[in-house]
Amino acid sequence: MAKVVITGGSGKLGRWVVKHFVEQGYDVVNADVRLPDEPLCPTLLVDLNRLGEAYGVLAGADAVVHLAAIPAAHIKPSEVTFQNNVVTTYNILEASAGLGIRKAVIASSESSYGIVFAVNRFGPQYVPVDEEHPQLPQDSYGLSKVVNEQTADMFHRRTGMQVVSFRIGNVIEPGDYAKFPSFIRDPAQRDRILWSYVDTRDIAEACRLAIEAEGLGSVALNLAADDTSMAIPSRELLAARYPEVSDIRAPLSGYETLLSNAKAKKLLGWQPKHSWRDYVKFE
Repeated sequence: MAKVVITGGSGKLGRWVVKHFVEQGYDVVNADVRLPDEPLCPTLLVDLNRLGEAYGVLAGADAVVHLAAIPAAHIKPSEVTFQNNVVTTYNILEASAGLGIRKAVIASSESSYGIVFAVNRFGPQYVPVDEEHPQLPQDSYGLSKVVNEQTADMFHRRTGMQVVSFRIGNVIEPGDYAKFPSFIRDPAQRDRILWSYVDTRDIAEACRLAIEAEGLGSVALNLAADDTSMAIPSRELLAARYPEVSDIRAPLSGYETLLSNAKAKKLLGWQPKHSWRDYVKFE
């Protein structure tokens, strides 16, 4: 039975990732600053800003899924967000390298493209936004994710470690679907995230597939549902909020996602299974 350490396993996303790995028969350890509401596996309380503690929690592990972070801009001062997110990711990968761990997943973000928290608003250069789209953050959170992806590349070059960086869209757990009727007909809401979303259960499966995959090197992959979070067709959303975007690289005949998930599907065999349309009644 492979041992997987999941950092941030007490959080909104982490608890679903822990649950999935436990259900799939993995030996799971949660590493977090607080205990989970529902204990599904052993939890170690750690400060991952300390390299020694990263070594301690990863001892004996076969793989790591690193989700622990300050999860968005404007929660803490900018320099605190940047320092925490960059140093903890470096420490996890440094300790993994030192311990001979060969597989890692880290949580990057759609925020790395810069649109989400931009002080000076701008739109995508093209849609659907894929992994080749420029990353242009104006905030320390988005910048921390760009740096973390570069850190992953460095460790792969140095050690050959496989590191998959997931650029995750808006994280939605099952209880969040009840909120959808409040915004699904208003294009101005959620335009900064290009109306994206992805279910925690689908992210959890992607994490497992990334750990089980071979030969990926260091790679960044978008994770998003196949559809937008809106009851308005994707082309109408663009016309309403980003009329300047003329480079449309997919048919967009319905409600298709504007954050491309094609690469994750191709490399991992991943398929998002959960759509808000299956949980919310609307006309």
